[in-house]
Parts: sequence; structure tokens; C-alpha cells
Amino acid sequence: MIRKTLRERDDWQAIARDNGFHFHHVGGERYWDESACWLFSLDEIEKRIEDPSSELHAMCLELVDEACRTQEVMDRLAIPADMRDMVAESWRRGDPSLYGRFDLAYDGTGPARLLEYNADTPTSIYETAFFQWNWLDDMVARGEFPEGADQYNRLHEALIERFAQILAPGSQLHFAGVADHVEDRSTVLYLEDLAQQAGLETRFVPIERIGLAADGSFVDEDGWRIGALFKLYPWEDLMQEAFADRIAASGALFVEPAWKAILSNKAMLPLLWQRHRGHPNLLPAYFADSGEAAALEGKPYARKPFFSREGADITLFDGAAEHRGPAEGYGAEGWIVQGYAPLARSGDNHAVIGSWIVGDTPVAMSIREDAGPITRDLARFVPHVIMG
Repeated sequence: MIRKTLRERDDWQAIARDNGFHFHHVGGERYWDESACWLFSLDEIEKRIEDPSSELHAMCLELVDEACRTQEVMDRLAIPADMRDMVAESWRRGDPSLYGRFDLAYDGTGPARLLEYNADTPTSIYETAFFQWNWLDDMVARGEFPEGADQYNRLHEALIERFAQILAPGSQLHFAGVADHVEDRSTVLYLEDLAQQAGLETRFVPIERIGLAADGSFVDEDGWRIGALFKLYPWEDLMQEAFADRIAASGALFVEPAWKAILSNKAMLPLLWQRHRGHPNLLPAYFADSGEAAALEGKPYARKPFFSREGADITLFDGAAEHRGPAEGYGAEGWIVQGYAPLARSGDNHAVIGSWIVGDTPVAMSIREDAGPITRDLARFVPHVIMG
């Protein structure tokens, strides 16, 4: 794993514009960054990223199965009591998952270590699946990389295949999200396109415009019944909405399914550690209110709320200094503490690995860099290349 500085394509912003990549800068700050890339060997990808991701995913599914049979585990996860039957039923029915993304600490030495699992609403799909592949194609065509250069990246194709497994061709799939959020809307548009390539009919509905019909089914703003819904909106928020008690009886298939609420929750990290203590791809993790948390006293650690986004309300002590993510008021449900694992670093660039799961299969990798060890909202997306 080596960071390589590169000359950017002179026309990359025009290419982004022509391909609908409208959030390559956010608030005037660069998000897409092709002034560098990270180089990996194929053996490194297969043994250090892909294989551990497959094992971690299997461990996560075992935890879901246990949680759906055990009220004590549901309670530890802070799943609302009136939502637990819905979550468990979605697992017992086998409601299908589309995708998820593990965030891993890996610096080229030792095993990759799980930081968290973005199992419900992971973004950076378009830039992973399409734009970094577009970049590599151009770089090879322009002679910057040899013909054999590759990427760990079949996210685009895998998502099309998975959509076709979830619903039969010709089926209608609604897509919901926050309409005026540029990144979220762009992400949903890309996923709609992939679903259409899988033979599905798609309709978009702003999440706040979903209505309830007399028969208890959900409908979009034009009155179309919602039989299947992809929602880029987290379950922990959905469960607090006024219509949450109508979800189970609505008859709608949700993508991601309700059982993903168990995994898109940092409380699953100490539960995994309890069940697989010492696993090379896990970090020690404990509930902050438990006596076990004392095991990390005086050691480098991270303190995280059960729910947060983009490093919000995270405190990290790396052994020398304390770092804090943006204060956004998360933490009402509870906190965990987790052992520290250094990210890959080159100068002031700290890189976190995103390992993508589609269905039950690892399929791709993304990398985001931040100036500090907490990956925040404006962390830059940097492409990668497999060489040899």
C-alpha cells in the first residue's frame, strides 16, 4: 500500500460535469482528489481486504440472527421496543439486502481492523463504482499506467445483478431520499439508473412526501402504491417518524431491510468483540457504561455514539493527542469505546478503507482521506490502483 502523487487530468472537472458528478467540490472544498492515488498488490487486496470482509460480514449476519431471537441484545442495541418485532420479522422473512460498506483501518502492515459497518445508508457509491473506474480508464489510455493496471471494483455490475435478484424484471421500485441534498439526490439517481439497467421500473419520491392510503399501504405524491422502496434514510431516524408504527403493516419491501438497523449501529462493535474476542480483524470494543471499558484506560482509544455520521461526536486519543469530530448532538442512545488502530498515513493524509458488500459478497474498495485521524464529512475521495 503506497500513496503516489500524480498529475491530474486537465479536463477532469469537465468530465465530472458531463457525467453528472456535481458534488466533486462541497462548500468550495475539494471532495474528489485525483492528485494522488493509492497503489496495492493483488495479493494485498485479496488477502488483507476482500477475504477479511467476507469473514466480517458472516460474523455480522450471525449477530443479526442472535439479536432477532434475543430481547437482551435488542435492548443493548437501543432498538425501540415497539420496532423489535418488525426488525426480527424482516430477518425471518429473508428480506434482501442490497449493499453495505465496512470502514477499515489498514496501513499496509498487519491485518485490516473494523472501525464500523455502514450497513444501511452508505454513500460514495457513484464515485466508487463509476468515477474512479472512469479515472483509471483515462489514465491507462493516456499512458500514466500500464495496460495491466486494475482496480478492486465491480460495484457497478454487482449492484445491477443484485437489483435483478431482489425484484423481477418489470417490477416497480420506488426510491426515496432528501430531495434537496445534492449528494444524496445524486446517489439515488445513480442507483435508479442501475435499477433500470436491471429491468426495473423506478419512481422517485421525496421521503417527506410519502403518504398513507386508506388500506394502510404507502403511496407516493401521485398516489402510486409503494410496493418496494429503496430509502436513503437511516432506520434509526425512520423508526422515530410519526408513521413508523404503520411500516410493518404497509406491505412494502424496504431496501435496506429493517434488520440492517442492527448493523448500522456502533453498538454492534462491542457485541461482535464479546463473541469473537481476539479476532485479528476486530478492535477491542466495550459499552462505555460497562465495567469492561476500563480495559482501555490509559490506552489509545475512540469514544463513539451508537449513531453518528461522518465522524460526528467522536473522540479519539491516539496515544499522543486527543482529536474530536464535529459536535452534532449524537449520543442519546448510548456510547461505546473502541481500541485504536492507526490509519494509513502519508504526510498529513489519513486514509480509511471502504470495503463494499453487495448481497453477501465483497466487491469493491474506496478510499477517503482526511487531514486528521477522524474521517469527517469533507474527507476527500482518492482513487486506487492494483499493480501486480
